Amino acid sequence: MTGYNNEARIVQAIDCLVFGFDGETLKILLIKRGFQPEKGKWSLMGGFAKMTESLEQASNRVLKQLTGLDGMYLEQLHTFSEPNRDPVERTISTAYFALIDINKYKQQLNDDYHAEWFPLKKMPKLIFDQQEMVELALKRIRYKAALHPILFELLPGRFTIPQLQILYESVYNTKIDKRNFSKRVLSTGLLVKQEEKDKSGSKRGAFYYQLNMQKYYAKFQAFLNFIPNPTNLIS
Repeated sequence: MTGYNNEARIVQAIDCLVFGFDGETLKILLIKRGFQPEKGKWSLMGGFAKMTESLEQASNRVLKQLTGLDGMYLEQLHTFSEPNRDPVERTISTAYFALIDINKYKQQLNDDYHAEWFPLKKMPKLIFDQQEMVELALKRIRYKAALHPILFELLPGRFTIPQLQILYESVYNTKIDKRNFSKRVLSTGLLVKQEEKDKSGSKRGAFYYQLNMQKYYAKFQAFLNFIPNPTNLIS
């Protein structure tokens, strides 16, 4: 069999949304698009799947080539298939989102494509339907973060309660009562207190904690005790 007669050719694209946390705010990694159309404009990490690749293989290759990043949390988000989403030809794009600790991967970023971190509130206009991809990815992350420990992919191995609170406030775009947050997160029994303190913010300092992954999966709904109601808006 040589092919399907009279069927249209469709290009399979990959778009990767890389989210990172720098200790203060949630950011997204963007590049300047290197080819037409929209050459030179800000874009997500993107490319095209090869005939010999699965979508997962293509997404990992795209990230590795454009950023130098490898071995991170990566999850398929959605397939975008509006007929006119790409002005060149019929292109379907499958989007993936990745979560990383910015500081951990700082030295690995590939400078060839001028990758740059942007706070979500200051993100420039993106090409095609990529703004829709970002909004959908944020909704997915907020939903999953209430059930699974995916946000810990954005944190270093050791972290403080204040750092954890700042992360959740940034992701959910809301303010959380400090005392209430600390009480509820510690009541889950999912965090292991360390002997060392982080004294960069004050003389008194804050104890470091680590996540007990085994307990977390056994009590995966425990985080629902302190997840705030998301605003679903970034303004």
